[in-house]
Amino acid sequence: MKQRGRGGDRPLSRRPGAGEGAGPGASAAPARPKIDKASANDQALDAIIAADKAAALKLAPVSHETEARLDRYIALLREWQAKTNLIAPSTLPQLWTRHIADSLQLVDLAPSAKRWADLGSGGGFPGVVLACVMAGTPGASVHLVERIAKKAAFLREATRVTTSPGVVHLAEIGDNVDRITGPVDCVTARALAPLHQLIGFAEPLMRQGAKALFLKGQDVEAELTEAAKYWNIQPQLHQSRTGDGWIVELDAAERHS
Repeated sequence: MKQRGRGGDRPLSRRPGAGEGAGPGASAAPARPKIDKASANDQALDAIIAADKAAALKLAPVSHETEARLDRYIALLREWQAKTNLIAPSTLPQLWTRHIADSLQLVDLAPSAKRWADLGSGGGFPGVVLACVMAGTPGASVHLVERIAKKAAFLREATRVTTSPGVVHLAEIGDNVDRITGPVDCVTARALAPLHQLIGFAEPLMRQGAKALFLKGQDVEAELTEAAKYWNIQPQLHQSRTGDGWIVELDAAERHS
């Protein structure tokens, strides 16, 4: 039976079925290029991080030398992050503003400090960032205290690739005084423990003359109220440049009798 096509009474042509040839000399349709979704995602993340870096360095400018060290640090962190959870994956797009600039702002609160101790360094915030800033400063050192072996290994590699004056201590946080030799100008901690516990960790160093700078979140008032149950303190609060958090500055702490 014939069907009427546009050209008159002639059979309509049909496409070859599966497995049928398209006729002599016919060439196969070109294959569609495969899209590497993982590569595309990496490139998109690279662009986002680059824009975030520009924003972060406006908030906390650094020298070209420090920027180069921070670039090497971030490259290493992204490499290790694939196998070791150093930071929350959701914060990767804001690496520079949420982590780097957040750490850099501490330098302005202790501009003369050269010897730092960072308790619970984790992925290196703020300790490795501070070490990158301190590189090239005579007599500078940053003690990085970390109790998890994998993270301590990362911190050692980070200080190596950035050629920064970081000294890694694989130890419980409360053991820091026995391991840190020499004077400390400033002791820091970020996302480690409630404030009253942080003061307990840092108090031996503060008793020897160290200033404490603790990065805290929005609930800082509640933490200060709780800390006052255990400690006589006169805190100074500094609002973070990078979000809704706060920095608690302490020059001394005395436990209630």
